[in-house]
Amino acid sequence: MKIEFAPWSVPLQRRLQTAAVAQWVCSFLGLAQCSTAVFIALFFTRFWLVSALYAAWWFIDREKPSKGGRRIHVFRNCVVWRYMRDYFPVTLVKTAELDPRQNYLVAFHPHGVLAAGAFINFCTESSGFSTLFPGITPHLMMLSLWFRFPFFRDYIMSGGLIPSDKESASYVLQKPEGGNLLAIIVGGAQEALDARPGSFTLLLKNRKGFVRLAIQNGTPLIPAFSFGENDVFDQVKNPRGSWLRRIQHFLQQIMGISLPLFHARGIFQYSFGVIPYRRPICTVVGKPIPVQKKHKPSEEEVDQLHEKYLHELSELFEKHKAKYNVPEDSHLEFI
Repeated sequence: MKIEFAPWSVPLQRRLQTAAVAQWVCSFLGLAQCSTAVFIALFFTRFWLVSALYAAWWFIDREKPSKGGRRIHVFRNCVVWRYMRDYFPVTLVKTAELDPRQNYLVAFHPHGVLAAGAFINFCTESSGFSTLFPGITPHLMMLSLWFRFPFFRDYIMSGGLIPSDKESASYVLQKPEGGNLLAIIVGGAQEALDARPGSFTLLLKNRKGFVRLAIQNGTPLIPAFSFGENDVFDQVKNPRGSWLRRIQHFLQQIMGISLPLFHARGIFQYSFGVIPYRRPICTVVGKPIPVQKKHKPSEEEVDQLHEKYLHELSELFEKHKAKYNVPEDSHLEFI
């Protein structure tokens, strides 16, 4: 394989953008494990008190992730995220006004490999979320497993991430003052196994938990589609029924996370690596779907709203796909 190296004449701005993305990729691939190793190792050094004090703090603060988390505005406004935004680049598009007196539930599609668009748009201010949606505080749900790692839990809470469980979701959606937006990546880790350039397959046909959650809280449901999310990484072929897909599915059942074998480019060369390609990501946030509150909705009521949601999501995709170079004959596929 011929390796294509990045020229030394690459502007400093582009190198800083690559570095910003590299640190983000590394943080989600290894920071959690490294932080745990450091936490344990410190107990066997003269700095053992650091881990001891953190352990005490961790116990006292154990409920914080499920109570809305602890966002830090300095973290959300850090210049690193602006470099990361410009690397792809990532943009956020508003199609309707949101009332700051109301809470909202946004269903985000697709997951992609690492959900770069969701992180940049909802966990940082680099794409101008607060400017586009004044008075709205965004929260993004993430696999609960990640909140069990010392230090790393505080890092991800700083951006507005909360655990993906019903308790955490209900806490945000039931705030009486309104002004909260809860984003859920509906396809989850399993959908990441289908993330590859040109793919518009969504794991959504039988996923109705987010619809039931919206009805139980009387929260307007908003579709959001991130064009380009699947284009920033290639993935080893793993068709359904293949030995690789069966292994990935088995490991997901054991660990709770999927393990897509993705690749793209490197830091100093363009031929291989885990740094995403420089391809644009545009997240389009649709208009709210009114939802009537009912504590115990019937299966029929959930199915009706789910069908309406699929229709609204498809319309959003069809209306905007031409702007983002999606072929006319490409359509969403729900599985």
